[in-house]
Amino acid sequence: MAATIILDAGHGGYDNGASYQGRKEKDDTLRVTLAVGQKLEDAGYNVLYTRTTDRYDSPIEKARIANRSGADYFISFHRNSGPNPNTYNGTQALVYAANTEAERVGEAINQELVDFGFKDLGVVERPGLVVLRRTQMPAVLMELGFINNDMDNQMFDDRFDEMVDAIVDGVERAIPLETTPRRYGVQVGLFRHEPNAQYLREQLENQGYFVTVRRDGPYYAVVVGRESTLEDAKSLQDQLRQDGYDTLVVTL
Repeated sequence: MAATIILDAGHGGYDNGASYQGRKEKDDTLRVTLAVGQKLEDAGYNVLYTRTTDRYDSPIEKARIANRSGADYFISFHRNSGPNPNTYNGTQALVYAANTEAERVGEAINQELVDFGFKDLGVVERPGLVVLRRTQMPAVLMELGFINNDMDNQMFDDRFDEMVDAIVDGVERAIPLETTPRRYGVQVGLFRHEPNAQYLREQLENQGYFVTVRRDGPYYAVVVGRESTLEDAKSLQDQLRQDGYDTLVVTL
C-alpha cells in the first residue's frame, strides 16, 4: 500500500498569514501545496489536503482533518516573516520534538531546499504549535523562505518549479512509497467523556510527552508516543510506569 500524505496550506480565508507589499502568505502556501501534491500523486503517493481553496480552518480543525483522514504523514507549508523587511531569510522545518520520524522527514525536505538555494535555518522543535502537537502522525511544518525578503521571494517565484521538485525530492527520500510502517503507542487512560481525556493529555504534555486522544468506540483513549518499534514502545511504557501511570502498549 502506498503511503498517504496529507498536505496543509497554511492559513486561508480571512486569515491571510504574513503579508508583504500586497503579497499574502495564504496564497503562496496554497500554490505550493497544490503543486507539490500533484507531483507526489504522479510519483504514486496517496495525497490528501486540508484545503484546496481559499478557506479558513482553525489549527485545531486542521489537526482534526488530518487525524480523521488516517494519513501516515502531515506536511504543512508556510512562509516565514521577520520584524523588518530583508533582514532574515532562509528555509526551516518545525517539528514537535527532536529524534522523531517527523524530524527525519523535516531534515530531508529542508536539506533539499538548502541545496536548491535557500539559507539553512535548520530543524527546530516547536511543541506549542497545534498542528504539530495535536496530529496523530509524524507532522512537519515547512517555512519556505521569508515573505518579507525580496531574495527569498525571487527564488520562490522565478524558480517555483525547481523549489517544488526540491520539496518532492525530500519527501521521496524520507518517506518510502510502498511501505507504511506499523507504529506503537502506550495507552495511559480510557474515558467515556472527552474532557477527562483532554485533561490527562494536557497533564502528560506538561511532562514533555507527545500525546494524542483517539476515539475508540464510545470511549476516548489517551495514547503517548508514536514509536516505530515495539522495543521503543516498551521503553516508553517503562518510563510512564515509573511516573505512576497504568499502561498498555497499543498498535496505532
